[in-house]
Amino acid sequence: MSPQVSVDGVEVEVPAGATVLEAARAAGRWVPTLCYDERQEPFGACRVCLVGSSRAGASGEEPAVIPACTTPCADGMAIHTEDPRARRVATAVVELVLSELPIPPPAESELTEVAARLEVGEPRWPGEEHPPRPADDRHPYLTFRHELCISCGRCVRACDEVQGTFALTATGRGFEANVAAGLDQGFRDSACVSCGACADTCPTEAIGEPALIALADGGSR
Repeated sequence: MSPQVSVDGVEVEVPAGATVLEAARAAGRWVPTLCYDERQEPFGACRVCLVGSSRAGASGEEPAVIPACTTPCADGMAIHTEDPRARRVATAVVELVLSELPIPPPAESELTEVAARLEVGEPRWPGEEHPPRPADDRHPYLTFRHELCISCGRCVRACDEVQGTFALTATGRGFEANVAAGLDQGFRDSACVSCGACADTCPTEAIGEPALIALADGGSR
């Protein structure tokens, strides 16, 4: 049976198993995401896609705050994409992510767009100072800028789930978390087949083509 849900007052019928995020998009409503890519299995790591959820027609009931990308729709669910508590958390998460970047993300990046739509300005909390890490430019077609990595995992999952190459690995923990190609020997010597899936999915453009990175560095920053 296809669930019937309400998204900000708009009635939507979605396929069985559809997520709250898919229902919101079917209703034409925007929900911010960072770790989500529709080509990959939902991960639910960043909590930027939080929304409010309640029973349709319920009065006086405070909506529960749920992650939209991993929560399946239930018949009669009322989804509130601009729930104040959910938006506060999402905004704070994006602000924290930005505070930990030693350099601002490119103007055309997904992270910059999400921050702008959530009206996140200069982070209120200065991030911890980290020693600069040189870009990994050992690949002939791709450059990895460690300083822009937010450990969302999308590049690793794109390499695994979309391409099936398993060339990338999440490394480190906490502030040391990052991504490495192979056993940290660089893209060139890893199993990378130069498909570009990692660069295509990256929300901060930490991975990209050297020529485009050079153009962006000279133009927008």
